[in-house]
Parts: sequence; C-alpha cells; structure tokens
Amino acid sequence: MLVVHHLNESRSQRILWLLEELGLPYEIKSYARDATTRLAPPELKAVHPLGKSPVVTEGDAVVIESGAIIDYIIRRHGAGRMAPDPASTAYDLYQQWLHYAEGSAMLPLMLNMYVARLGEGGAPLHPRIQSEIANHLGYVEQSLAGRDWLIGDAPTGADVQMSFIPEVAKAMGKLQDFPAMAAWIERIHARPAWKRGLEKGGEYLMGR
Repeated sequence: MLVVHHLNESRSQRILWLLEELGLPYEIKSYARDATTRLAPPELKAVHPLGKSPVVTEGDAVVIESGAIIDYIIRRHGAGRMAPDPASTAYDLYQQWLHYAEGSAMLPLMLNMYVARLGEGGAPLHPRIQSEIANHLGYVEQSLAGRDWLIGDAPTGADVQMSFIPEVAKAMGKLQDFPAMAAWIERIHARPAWKRGLEKGGEYLMGR
C-alpha cells in the first residue's frame, strides 16, 4: 500500500492529486505545520532524516522529492497512464518538466518569500529576484500558449509536478500577467480528481 506522508499547505497536495487521477488505493498519514514557525513537525524525521514532505512509503521503500515520487508512482503503478511513451521525444520533454519545477522554477519564488522577510535589508536583491521570476513564469506561459496541458491532450505527471509553480505565483500576486498559466491552474483545480485529493488532504489555501 502506498502511504503519503502529507503535510498541510505543502507540495504533497499534488501527490494526492496524482493518486486520485490514477485511481490508486493509498493511505494518508497527516502532519501539521507548527502554527508559529510554519515548519514541519519533528515526527516527519522518523520517516526520513530530512523531515520534509512529501514522502511516500511502500513496504520498505521510502521515496522523497516530488519529481522522484511522481516518477515512482507512474512508473510502478500507472500502467502507461499520465506519462508519454518512454521511447518518444515527448518523454524527454516530460522528464525536463519533472526536473525543471524544483531545479529552476521554484528557486526565485522561494528567494522572493525568504528575502521579503529581511525588510529593507533584502532590497538590493529584489530586482534580480523579480527578473528571474518573470523569466521563468514567462517561459511556462509561452509553453502553455494555445494548449491546455504541458504535453499532449491530457494532464501528465509533468502537469502534476509543475502545478505548484502557478499556485505559489498566484499566492504572491504574480499571475495577472500570465493568463495561460492562470487558466491552466484553474483547469487543474476544476478536475474531480484534484477536488477529491483536496478533500482528503485538508487545509490548502495555496493558489486560492
């Protein structure tokens, strides 16, 4: 049985969406952020030393990192669904999106969040951070132009992995200039599988 170690208001919500899209049986073990620090509780360190979410366990397997988790679930349990044919060129693009989300796109968004806490001390960094945010959001916007999903005619693991980017950008008030991304995340949030995952996952205000 797949077990999702799920932290409220976190990237693990997209893993629940994936599992609901695939119709797989799974169990949720829920963890709550500290109300003051917003950090994950120490109990997650008992699952993996980093103490981060998402983590998925299955028997003796412990899988961390959203991209690796999405790949693991689809490769082992997807039965060919939600990923292109591994022999296709579309699969190469799919793999790029799985790595790009956290490897590049999330970095300026995270920097924006942390540097904002520095007040005036962080002011010299703001222009570069805002420039990088615009650069990455512009790239995703261009990639979505004229299409509903990143690859093909239906959502894949690439959409699952990338979905956190527009959610964070929207929460920061940065989607108004990126209509394709805004429409894309609304399509995601309208899917029955997303709604089922949201109901099971609990509190999640990101992107709303």
